[in-house]
Amino acid sequence: MEYSKEDLEKMLQNPQLSSAELETLLKAREEGKIDFVLMDVREVFEFTDRSIKGADILLPTSMMNNKLNVFEELKEKPVVLYCRTGSRTGQVMYALRNMGYDNIVHLNPGIMGYFGETERNAPIPNEL
Repeated sequence: MEYSKEDLEKMLQNPQLSSAELETLLKAREEGKIDFVLMDVREVFEFTDRSIKGADILLPTSMMNNKLNVFEELKEKPVVLYCRTGSRTGQVMYALRNMGYDNIVHLNPGIMGYFGETERNAPIPNEL
């Protein structure tokens, strides 16, 4: 199915995404149709064990309070969060929305319910 830019933007306005929606968005991003940031909020060992191909940032929840500037830099860009099952991202998203960040959605139910392409032993995409 072919999605319009408006359809893709609407997906990023929902509080949560399904596996199929994230796969669609990642493909559209590869094709230059939409732009967003895919952020993993799991711990480093979880990321290197298995991560979603195309993850842009690893920001472990345990480091979140010290790295809120990352979100400030991304305030104008949609951010898709994911963790293992969706509970950490749900909590992070709730806290960030209360702080005024509204371009944030999360993959529910996390990487455990993601059926798209993943990587093992992926390099960490950013400096921690």
